[in-house]
Amino acid sequence: MNRRRSLKILGGTAVGIAGLVLADWKWQLLDGMNHSGFFTVKEEKLISAIADTIIPEGLPPNTPSPDAKPIGALSTGTDVYLMKLFEHCYSKEDQDQIKVQLAALDSHAGSKLAKSFYKLPQENRESLLLSLASSENEGDREFFDLMKSETITGFTTVKEVMVGYRNYKVAPGYYHGCVDLPAQT
Repeated sequence: MNRRRSLKILGGTAVGIAGLVLADWKWQLLDGMNHSGFFTVKEEKLISAIADTIIPEGLPPNTPSPDAKPIGALSTGTDVYLMKLFEHCYSKEDQDQIKVQLAALDSHAGSKLAKSFYKLPQENRESLLLSLASSENEGDREFFDLMKSETITGFTTVKEVMVGYRNYKVAPGYYHGCVDLPAQT
């Protein structure tokens, strides 16, 4: 293969990758501007960060399979479950309270650590959530308990956890059709 052809291929590949990165950035920007979900983009990122803080990526204890892959709240879609749950199953007052608490958590992170909650490292997010659990304010404690319990419920009821780690079977016992039976005389 000659050098000019190799350089053309490498140059084309670099331009293609740069174009894909630019296109992805453009779509993320457009999605942020035209977002039509119940939660804002920032609130969705906060919910995802809370779920990831409560159940980070890793292997569950007592993993039955040695070749099991690490799972967490984000890889199982628990954050999406939380968003749908809060949007469709909670009353308007509870939804408003959740949004207020998300904004308060983010502003507390901003005032204390000068970053948004979802941009903080795991240790800082954990300390902020634990401060909610031990807060004097009853609303903060209720918000922490709600997020923790619903995240655990969402995570432990997904297929990956139920089948892969708890050995759940939809129907215990099996149907064996056309089985030879011994003849009775």
